Amino acid sequence: MLVFIAALAWANWPAARVAEGVKADLVVVRKSARVLELYAANSLLKSYAVSLGDDPIGPKRAEGDGRTPEGAYVLDYRKADSSFHRALHISYPSASDAAHAQASGVNPGGLIMLHGLPNGLGLVGKLHRFFDWTDGCVAVTNPEIEEIWAAVADGTQIRIEP
Repeated sequence: MLVFIAALAWANWPAARVAEGVKADLVVVRKSARVLELYAANSLLKSYAVSLGDDPIGPKRAEGDGRTPEGAYVLDYRKADSSFHRALHISYPSASDAAHAQASGVNPGGLIMLHGLPNGLGLVGKLHRFFDWTDGCVAVTNPEIEEIWAAVADGTQIRIEP
């Protein structure tokens, strides 16, 4: 029981925050490292450990493939009433993603988000990072998505690297 309580405390222990009012102008996700980085004027503001799609190796090619996209996108809108604790939409599919899918005769999918944990499961905290569990999204803890939400504006560039 004590181990469970210690794990739960670690899972929800807050890290140093991005200073209030500081805005990121670039988000970089490094899939192989399972990390998301916020940058402002080429300076790293903060890094976050993430979970990805449940089949994360390689670029997203089709709806339901469980992959997180790779490429240059934009965080184009936010969804406060998501089924996850806050969500920022990633502008996937790009024109080239859509063309590749069309040439392959598949639907590229969509609704790829940077989001927190499923509503009602916030207590899981950092423990979610032990496996990739999304349908292709990028997931962080609820306190982290709150911080990212405040630090990025709609239209912020997001680069997702292999």
